[in-house]
Parts: sequence; structure tokens; C-alpha cells
Amino acid sequence: MRKICIVTGTRAEYGLLYWLIKGVNEDPDLDLQLIVTGMHLSPEFGLTYKQIEEDGFTITRKIEILLSSDSSTGISKSMGLAQISFAETFEQLNPEIIVLLGDRTEIFSAATASLIAGIPIAHIHGGELTEGAYDDALRHSITKMSHLHFASTEQYRQRIIQLGEQPDTVFNVGSIGLDNIKKLSLLSKSEFERSINHKLSSKNLLITFHPVTLENNSASEQFNELLEALDELEDTLLIFTKPNSDKDGRVIIQLIDDYVLKHSTKAISFDSLGQLRYLSAITLMDAVVGNSSSGIIEVPIFNIPTINIGDRQKGRIMGPIIFNCTPTKEKIREALKKAIYLPKPVVWEHPYGDGNATSHILEIIKNTKKISLKKTFYNILTN
Repeated sequence: MRKICIVTGTRAEYGLLYWLIKGVNEDPDLDLQLIVTGMHLSPEFGLTYKQIEEDGFTITRKIEILLSSDSSTGISKSMGLAQISFAETFEQLNPEIIVLLGDRTEIFSAATASLIAGIPIAHIHGGELTEGAYDDALRHSITKMSHLHFASTEQYRQRIIQLGEQPDTVFNVGSIGLDNIKKLSLLSKSEFERSINHKLSSKNLLITFHPVTLENNSASEQFNELLEALDELEDTLLIFTKPNSDKDGRVIIQLIDDYVLKHSTKAISFDSLGQLRYLSAITLMDAVVGNSSSGIIEVPIFNIPTINIGDRQKGRIMGPIIFNCTPTKEKIREALKKAIYLPKPVVWEHPYGDGNATSHILEIIKNTKKISLKKTFYNILTN
């Protein structure tokens, strides 16, 4: 059997990869090697590796890399520890291909270790832009280290080719996150309320806000502006999901904890809702607020508006019910009014695929028997 190694470091990423992990695990011709790292192994972020095990998957290796710091120095040290650990693990497991999603620091470390070890990489969600975060540079770097590319839109596929990747190695498969929407049976309102132990209000907002990592020390200021805008709303339940282990992420976590403690009747928070509760929540919200990629890709599928704050997602392809605003109380307040009270378009063409990304990726990986590590740069100026 061909050994396919999949790496996951966060709860959100695992939710996106779930059906692909399941598909590889159930395929008689493939041998799943599942590496779990990063936030999954941290008590601070909910020890979400337990959910992976509860889902019936055998974790091949747990790689501990998180240091108790979200400073730039601490994160760089975590990346160094991650690269050492991935190098040792890849030597032991000797996979035929490594599957990586996205652009996080631990994924960059895995890609670098894989490149040096001479193991081909299949990269999901390359070619995208997020100009407000250093994820942008990490993502493009991972693209240059990868050998198979699974883009979520045709525009992103073309950008990967622009980076010099051969067109026959770059595939527009759609966003893998849409597979969950297509395959999961979502919770009803009463089921969701029981799952969060709280009744919904007349208005409800789901809030996920991450640090903008190319800005220095902006997390506290921007999130306080958001809280002040939200605090003006009446008869509105605020459901916070906490940020990832990014630089300055703990600042936001502390602000959420303090706010919920002071406003327990109208605000609740979760380390992680998980894919089922998160997607179910979206269907019951008046809007989703913050700067997460899910607000751009998954939320509009349900015809629910997104208030996208600041530059973190700048450059992504966006639909008509995404309301962009600067991270100030006044602009957030204006965007909230537009999103919640203006009529929303019912029909629009979603650019991120049809919810069948997993089957496309599996088919391509299975049919690609031989991958050359020696890549030739594709020059769009001469082709």
C-alpha cells in the first residue's frame, strides 16, 4: 500500500481535512499516516487530538512543538523545534507523499523537512492571498516546495502557475471546507442550543477574530474596537470562538475571557465549536463577524453575511454578502447595520467549488504514481 502522510496542527484545519483523512483511511490501496501537532496537543487550546481519536482515527505520531509564548521569538523557536521533530518523524515513517493544507508556521516547518528529506508534497489551498498576515509568504513558499497543488478556485490555480509550477501538476478542486457542508447533517436550533447550553436571542452573532500578524501589537487595540461596537447591540447573543496560536493570540483570548465574565448573560465563548457545531451555528446567525477565512469561503454558502474586519483576508475572492470594514468601532458598527438589516441576495455564483474537493484530491493522488522531485520552472512569459 502507498503510505500517505497527512499533517494537522489546528482544530479548524482538522475539520477541513476530516473527509480526506477518512477517505485515505478507508481506501484499501492507501496506508494512512496521521501526524498530529501544534494546538491539538495543548491544554490551553482544548487538547483537540482527543476529538481526532474519538472520530476513530489512529494517530501515527504526536509531535509536540508549542512553546508557552506567542511572541515572534517564541513562534520562531517553535518552528525550529517543529522542523527537527518532523525531520526525525519523516525518516522513521518514510511516507511516499505528504499532504499539507494551508499556510501555518508548523505546516511550513513540515514542508521544509519534507523537501530536505526528498519526500513529495501535495499542498491544498495554495495560490491564495491574505495580505495582512505573514501566512501569505509562508503559503507561497510551501507552493514552491510542493509537487502537487490543489487550488480552491481557477484564479488561485492560475496564480500557482504564475509562481512557476507546471500546469499539469496544478488542479482546481474547489475548497475542501465545502465538503463538510455537503456531507454533514447539521443540528437544528434546539439541538444547537442544547449543545452550547444556552438559548439563542432575537439576534445572534458568531465572532472569530485572529491577530493580523504583519502588524505589531495591534491585536488588543483592534479587538477592543470590535468589543465596543458589539457592546452597543441590544437583544443580541454574542458567540465567540477563540483564535489560533498565532503571534499575539493570547491577548485576544484574555480579552474574550474578560468580556464574557462581565457580560455572561449576552456573551459566551468556546475554545473550539468543532465543524458540526460551527457550521450549524452559521445557519442560525444573523451574521458572522471577524477576520477568519471561513467567513469568506464557507459562510456565504448559507446566504449569511460576513463582516470582515481589517486586512487579514485582503486579497481573497469575495462574494457580495461580505461587508469589509476597517478595525474601528464606527466602521464595524456601520458594517453590522448593513449586514444585519439590508436585504441579502438569494442567488449568486459561489467561486469555491461544489463540495467534492476530497474525491478529486483522492483520485489525483491515487492516479499519480510517480512524482519527480526535480521541478522545471514554468515560465508564463514564454509559454
